Amino acid sequence: MTDTHIASAFDRDLETIQAHIMKMGGLVEDAILKAATSLETRDEELAEEVRNADRAIDELEEQINEEAARIIAIRQPAAVDLRVILCVMKIASNLERIGDYAKNMAKRTTVLSQMGQIHGATASIRRMAKEVERMLKDVLDAFVQRDAGMANEVIHRDEDVDQMYNALFREFLTFMMEDPRNITACMHLHFIAKNTERMGDHATNIAEQVIYLVTGEIPEDKRPKSDRTSTDPGVAPA
Repeated sequence: MTDTHIASAFDRDLETIQAHIMKMGGLVEDAILKAATSLETRDEELAEEVRNADRAIDELEEQINEEAARIIAIRQPAAVDLRVILCVMKIASNLERIGDYAKNMAKRTTVLSQMGQIHGATASIRRMAKEVERMLKDVLDAFVQRDAGMANEVIHRDEDVDQMYNALFREFLTFMMEDPRNITACMHLHFIAKNTERMGDHATNIAEQVIYLVTGEIPEDKRPKSDRTSTDPGVAPA
């Protein structure tokens, strides 16, 4: 009877930290979309909302890590149960980083709102951010469903985000060469685009953790990457 009670309590602990992960993921998804929208519409109040909301994301990561440490100390989990806890901690870390990138995007909204528009740039960044948000949503669903196949699909979709980034990078170079007055705005926009591309990398990190959780093995195949801005001889390093 005691063993059953302990097992039941342990299951509740696991359910609690996984619920925290889903709550944290929802906040991060919201931050991505709101940050991109604030950039496109030059909505400084919405950007401020994103910056303030980042505190809740950070607090959730801290809470997840504290609860995970407590579970490990008290329950001494092994095998699959330990794998769940370690994966949850790594997923939380990646979510926190994505949240930081969304906050950084929002920070630059105020600066860019004082500058001239770069035709089509903010709409392209919003589309890129939307794709990253979809990746994140799908990989969190894969985590809940323990679906390694869905997680693997997310890994391959990161190549689409890289291609969007490459296209934007070249557009910014063109705008800067055509008119030096565009340089400052394009540099800010490039920083945002690169951060959005990195959000995709962190979603891919989460996908790899889901695959590890399900299979017990980290994917050995090299990630498909299409960011060639640092290797293409015709393009300056990012």
